[in-house]
Amino acid sequence: MEHLVEDKLTFRDFETDQDVRWCPGCGDYAILKAVQKVMPEIGKEKEDIVFISGIGCSSRFPYYMNTYGFHTIHGRAPAFATGVKLSNPNLSVWQVTGDGDALAIGGNHYIHVLRRNIDINILLFNNEIYGLTKGQFSPTSATGIKTKSSPQGTVDRSFNPGKLALGAEANFFARVIDIDPKRMAEVMIEAEKHKGTSLVEILQNCIIFNDKVFADVTAKDVKLDRQLWLTHGEPMIFGKEKNKGLVLKGFNLEIVTIGENGITEADVLVHDAHCEDNTLHNMLINMSAPEFPVAFGVIRQVAADSFDDNVWKQIEGEKENAKINSVDELMNSGVTWEID
Repeated sequence: MEHLVEDKLTFRDFETDQDVRWCPGCGDYAILKAVQKVMPEIGKEKEDIVFISGIGCSSRFPYYMNTYGFHTIHGRAPAFATGVKLSNPNLSVWQVTGDGDALAIGGNHYIHVLRRNIDINILLFNNEIYGLTKGQFSPTSATGIKTKSSPQGTVDRSFNPGKLALGAEANFFARVIDIDPKRMAEVMIEAEKHKGTSLVEILQNCIIFNDKVFADVTAKDVKLDRQLWLTHGEPMIFGKEKNKGLVLKGFNLEIVTIGENGITEADVLVHDAHCEDNTLHNMLINMSAPEFPVAFGVIRQVAADSFDDNVWKQIEGEKENAKINSVDELMNSGVTWEID
């Protein structure tokens, strides 16, 4: 049974006495504040919440949360998170990672924690660069970017974290921006409610090594036309005038204007985050500016059995059917004798 909090916690209960050591202006500060504000809303005591990280700027997170936490090994945080959740299913387990930690050295762990669908929440800070090690290109860096490790421009093709997640059969994927704390908090609460692995990609600005990498989507003069915030059951409408929408033309998405060429709101696609078929979810995740708006909010949220629940069902089943239920019974089973 979930332990209910008797005295209402506040975000200050989740602050620590540690100096927050990120660069001034880093998007991580806003994410930290949003998470601290979300924690009192999930109905858990501080002692029932765990933050687990790997290596990177984002991975300092457990030091700044007044909960249990582990700062673990590069790329291996999902393995630790899996062990923690299996040992105590009552815990709310949060994994904090970056695009390098999760998708480079941690790529194998990333796909398998999603495939297994263990009940943890993953916050993936994506700034499309290695920040802690001073500005090398990462698996999400744009092709051609010039960095300390690619002075002539990288020739790599970049990963899309959402497409990779859906390829691993993820049941919950959402995308938010570090400069929109209200929506970020709302999505995190939805992630915690979801039974299974919840992946939240956070577009996060690295002011030192990749500044304004998302400006073509987040700048004030373009954001309304280049951000599509999705809500389950509502039409996919965006734009400064709230008159742009998405329709499906053949096998492709197309932008239309409501009021032109006979187009009405009824023609616009309605978002179905709960659809088991991920074809449309994949198309939404793949949209990019300036041709299309970038999709934000909860894009996919499909119910499925969680790995930890199934493991515990097996354990309980074995207990019920076991002929030997203690070490003493085991030691005295089979052919035994006593020596006086």
